[in-house]
Amino acid sequence: MVQLRKVLLLSNMKKLLLILGVLALGANTSFSQVIVCKSGNISFFQETPVEDIDCRSTKLVSVIDTKTNIIAYKVEMTSFIFEKSLMQDHFNENYVESGKYPTTIFKGQINEKIDWTKDGTYPITATGMLTMHGVTKTITERGTLTIHNGEVTIHNMFTIKFTDYGVEVPSLLIKQLSETVEVTVNCIYIPLKK
Repeated sequence: MVQLRKVLLLSNMKKLLLILGVLALGANTSFSQVIVCKSGNISFFQETPVEDIDCRSTKLVSVIDTKTNIIAYKVEMTSFIFEKSLMQDHFNENYVESGKYPTTIFKGQINEKIDWTKDGTYPITATGMLTMHGVTKTITERGTLTIHNGEVTIHNMFTIKFTDYGVEVPSLLIKQLSETVEVTVNCIYIPLKK
């Protein structure tokens, strides 16, 4: 309890979001086994005949409990940056409705057994619940986890259909957009300080 009070005293908003993520992992989580990513990269890419849609955010936060292999990601939808500001406005106002659904969250578990003390590169899958636009679906992400000199990095790519999450695409654009969106996530993790 004393450790939790110390952590909650941190004034940085990102750190508060990380703590909320850690608490969401469950009451049995031991702080000594939690690693965090405070500014991961996430991008959406969708190919269209007219113009490719490519947006990125460097504000993804993530936590992993290395004892249980539980992993969580969270990103604010307004943090995605587009090359053209008009696309960014349409994305937030007309598609993902960021004012109503401000965050996208993934909570799941890495399925493979990882020796967190040993350097190496591991192909991994994580199965869990992705919540976006107020809709929650079970997904499995595939990626690569690398441990080098105690630093953990994760790179994964997966595809989603925005329509599966209730994101409406105007009928005039349906033929121009591919059904799936490619999502790429890159995170570097460090131990959560007590």
